[in-house]
Amino acid sequence: MTVIQRLNGNSSLKALGGFAIAAVVLFVLAPAVLTDFRLSLLAKFLCFAIVAVGIGLAWGRGGMLTLGQGVFFGIGAYIMAMHMQMADAAKAHEDVPEFMVIAGVPELPSYWQPFASAPVAILGILILPAAIAAVLGFGVFKRRVKGAYFAILSQALAAALAILLTGQQTIGGFTGLSDFRSFFGFRLDDPVNRRMLFFIAAGTLLIVVAVARQLMRSRYGELLVAVRDQEERVRFLGYDPANIKIVAYVVAAFFAGIAGALFTPIVGIISPADIGVVPSIAFLIGVAIGGRTTLLGPVLGAVGVAWAQTTFSENFPSAWTYFQGALFIVVVGFIPAGLAGFGPMAKQLLERVRPAEAAAGTPAAPVESAEAAEVVEEQSAEVEEKVEA
Repeated sequence: MTVIQRLNGNSSLKALGGFAIAAVVLFVLAPAVLTDFRLSLLAKFLCFAIVAVGIGLAWGRGGMLTLGQGVFFGIGAYIMAMHMQMADAAKAHEDVPEFMVIAGVPELPSYWQPFASAPVAILGILILPAAIAAVLGFGVFKRRVKGAYFAILSQALAAALAILLTGQQTIGGFTGLSDFRSFFGFRLDDPVNRRMLFFIAAGTLLIVVAVARQLMRSRYGELLVAVRDQEERVRFLGYDPANIKIVAYVVAAFFAGIAGALFTPIVGIISPADIGVVPSIAFLIGVAIGGRTTLLGPVLGAVGVAWAQTTFSENFPSAWTYFQGALFIVVVGFIPAGLAGFGPMAKQLLERVRPAEAAAGTPAAPVESAEAAEVVEEQSAEVEEKVEA
């Protein structure tokens, strides 16, 4: 048995090989080939991919069209931004961040103060988005809100949060928070530290994909797919579909909060424009184009769409939006499995073509050897003698 046959027969070895290839690409090949600017862009795209993994779990496996992931992305991003602003102010021996001085805010608001501590900020990034998602999910799924109603509600939450942040001058208002100088003591203007951020984002993405794979292959993953396909039957079997949906929704929010926290130091700015309705829909487009029901489809789709947006918008700034919308319509309407579905489609096509070719060009049966022919003749003669007797 060859190594390739062993990998095909063992899904764990196959997955381990895939993670090894991804690690080589992200940690060795990308830093060696890309410039610092392009590497920083790739780190930004990896943040989108982390969000996409959660959407793939909630939407692709659970059937929940989450149009409001910008809410949880924004919570993680703003908590990180607030901590970085206060850390920079403390280094400059100032009581409030610089933008508050310009805006005429004399003292630090009370809701800023807990996030001055790095451990509290990290806990807030990890816990707050998931806790809010748990409360929202409990109120929505326990009332059996689903389908388009859930999608509209989640989108309304993203719009409400963006409007709320726009009117808050103590949190940057419309322009948001920017001009960060350090990240947990590391200067952001140092190219080495910028590469460190890329490695953190790449490692986080691999961990998130591993967690999502484990959930999908577990008994919970089977229940989640069952809820998506036959919710009433799952309820009849004694399971509460609401609890199953809440877990997926919370995990997706947890991933989005982490992605937002990484996005802030990588990009250097966070504003309401990054967490509203449009970014939430952009997250969804990448997942749909890549393939929402697969593990790697959302990752490749999110990175690919973000890269295409950056590349083509530089040359065709007005036409890219139409192309993106047309691509989304074509994929959803004609290729529901996304670009990741091309592989299985090609495999099925080959399986259909091969039997037809075999039937059309089947060679005649090989002529038996002389010894085999003699054995057959002797057996036939014995049978004839027994019949005559």
